[in-house]
Amino acid sequence: MIKKLLITSFLSFFLITNVFSAGSSDSGTSKTKSNYDKAVSHINLAKKYEKKGKTEKANKKYEKALKLLIQSNIEKPNSADTLNYLGFTTRKLGDFVEGEKYYLQGLLIEPKHRGINEYLGELYVVTNKIDLAKERLEVLKSCNCDEYKELKEIIEGKKKSKY
Repeated sequence: MIKKLLITSFLSFFLITNVFSAGSSDSGTSKTKSNYDKAVSHINLAKKYEKKGKTEKANKKYEKALKLLIQSNIEKPNSADTLNYLGFTTRKLGDFVEGEKYYLQGLLIEPKHRGINEYLGELYVVTNKIDLAKERLEVLKSCNCDEYKELKEIIEGKKKSKY
């Protein structure tokens, strides 16, 4: 009887302390978004503004995303995903030279990164470097992914790049 009472008391105490501690995290990590995550949110909003033809609003979002991505790259350098979006935002803001640098840096880390290969290919189409765009397409050829299809359509002129 005493053994059951002790076990029940222990389990009750364990459950109560875990329930209360689970709801009150001091670190706030579950609620705090990283700079990378915030940047991706801005990029997604910018893309929506672009589709609606609201270029100025889109550019403001890209500029905010770029600042957050630069900070994210300082905090966690050499992330292919961060470098991909750094290339993307700078390209969207019209800086093709800097965008290419970020993409190429990302490819050094992850040569088959689908996003980087597609976006770098788009950059090459816009800057009239079709042979280089086709090289990016060739890297994507075996992935059977949307990135391959998108870039192929842009290279073939069936779809226009939004640079």
